[in-house]
Amino acid sequence: MYICPIFIIEKHIFMKKALLVFAIIFLFNGISAQVSKEIKGSLIDMKTKDEADKVEVQLLSIKTGKSWTTSTNDKGEFLFKNIPLGKLELKIIDRDYRSEKFGFETDSNHLKKFHFSEPFGVRLKVSWLFNWGDRTVVVKGKTIIKEHYWSHLTAKIILFLYAFCLFLIFYYSVVQVSLAAAYVRSRKKRALEIAPLFDITNAPKVTVQLPMYNEMYVAERIIDTTAELDYPRDKFQIQVLDDSTDETKEIIANKVKELAAKGIDIIHIHRTDRTGYKAGALDSAMDKVSGEFIAIFDADFVPDTDFLLKTIPYFQDEKIGVVQTRWGHLNKTYSMLTELQAFGLNGHFAIEQGGRSTNGHYINFNGTAGIWRKSCIADAGGWEHDTITEDLDLSYRAQMKGWKFKYLEDVISPAELPITMSALKSQQHRWMKGGAEVFMKMWKRLVKNPNVRFTDKVHGLAHLFNSTVFVFILCLSVLSLFVLHIKDSFSDLNFVIQFGSFFIISTIFLAYYYWFSYRDKKGKMVSDIVRFTARFFQFLTVSMALSLSNAVAVIEGYLGIKSSFVRTPKFNVSKKAEFQGNKYDKKSLSITNIMEGILMVVFGFTAINRALYGDFGMVPFHLMLTIGYGVIFFSTLKERRT
Repeated sequence: MYICPIFIIEKHIFMKKALLVFAIIFLFNGISAQVSKEIKGSLIDMKTKDEADKVEVQLLSIKTGKSWTTSTNDKGEFLFKNIPLGKLELKIIDRDYRSEKFGFETDSNHLKKFHFSEPFGVRLKVSWLFNWGDRTVVVKGKTIIKEHYWSHLTAKIILFLYAFCLFLIFYYSVVQVSLAAAYVRSRKKRALEIAPLFDITNAPKVTVQLPMYNEMYVAERIIDTTAELDYPRDKFQIQVLDDSTDETKEIIANKVKELAAKGIDIIHIHRTDRTGYKAGALDSAMDKVSGEFIAIFDADFVPDTDFLLKTIPYFQDEKIGVVQTRWGHLNKTYSMLTELQAFGLNGHFAIEQGGRSTNGHYINFNGTAGIWRKSCIADAGGWEHDTITEDLDLSYRAQMKGWKFKYLEDVISPAELPITMSALKSQQHRWMKGGAEVFMKMWKRLVKNPNVRFTDKVHGLAHLFNSTVFVFILCLSVLSLFVLHIKDSFSDLNFVIQFGSFFIISTIFLAYYYWFSYRDKKGKMVSDIVRFTARFFQFLTVSMALSLSNAVAVIEGYLGIKSSFVRTPKFNVSKKAEFQGNKYDKKSLSITNIMEGILMVVFGFTAINRALYGDFGMVPFHLMLTIGYGVIFFSTLKERRT
């Protein structure tokens, strides 16, 4: 039989193709047979015993070096599919957990699945700060790894202090927001209030006291201003209480001589012994006071000519011992620093003084721009100089004696704001330290006094304790650095950190407080809110950074560390072009300044590091601290060069 060669050749080719197809199929089946279709397991946190969710896990083939990555689900489970059989390594690569490896091997018995029977224990990374080593303990026959006892205890103590600071700051903000609410409720009532009628022909005699110490830049201005007050000349006396040791003494003497020649009843009382500082000067002049009422102005004030006509009528109420007016600002627009000071002082004079006055709680004479009834000073025990805030001290002694204080928000007494950082910090130091001194002196008397209402005791203690909030802000900011390490190290303590939301609530309360004292409103709600928000956070940023120097002052006050009365340097300038320097404004670089620079670097590094790490919780807070301390530190350096 004849077979066509072509057929034989085609058959041969067909057989080769068939063999090739069978070989490919066989090879494919062989390869697929060497793959585990599912490798599954789970992770559990060694400390909390909870499922470790969203943890990044990597699987590595020891033979080929190829790797696969996945993350655990909400149940802490991870799943890999179609992984070649052989020696494998499971590795924890999540940045929040310690890097750990687990070796295992799959074979032909695991073609469909390989499930780990027990969950893998993983542990959060322990920061260097709390990495004191772990300890192994046996509980009910099981070996458990726990943190070092003392590191864990230290973390708990830090968190307790952190929470304590948060609570006290929150308490402070609650008191402030309650005053703001009282102020808002009373607006209509105040608008309807009518000033008492005043019979100028029967005006009582008033003595104006001008305490000064080396005020060469402003001495003439305040003397001329008070000499022009609109009040019967025969019922009007001026005392210039001069403790100066420089050319200010001659400036005052010449000005007093000039005005006396014009018929003004004015005397120059110069002391060579500064015992008691301002309080000592006020007290030593009491025997020369001819007026029934005493108006007091610091050297940087410029009261309106009708000041006495607006304030004296309120003393027709025999129970009124003091009339206090609101401070205005002569140089508010000088710089951002003066803008922020005005923002803060408006809060005090509108909401704090106004809110307390509205509710009948104790307020304070602010040391200037107010009038005392002479008999009230005597009844309260006179000026004492065992604190550097003699005004706050005498205010509480007088009110505990039953005297009433009247606050006039609508009567404004303009004054100069400090234009340099060193001058501002000097002023803040005196106020903060003096507040702490008065608290130590008065709190027991206030609590034990049976004639003081309970609500007055509560608000009075909060008032006297106000300056201490800077200690808590400083502690909170420093402790926050440690809290971040605790967050990294102890997952069982992380629940405490959520209470940081109280700081946010406190910030909202303070925003409410300052909103109602904000005096730059234009009437357009949206633009007003935008401007206010910017100014509020600027103010908050600098205020938090002032906490270091203010906290030092407060601690000095509580420890009874005595210091001289450092008065705030006056400049008599309203524009930057007018500033020619000030010999009283000391610009030395102190340890506090250096610490402010260090804190700027520490908080800045922490904010950047955490942002890169993806932990944004405290980044805004630390950025504000960085900016605030930077402003203070570099402002101080700049002032030293001028």
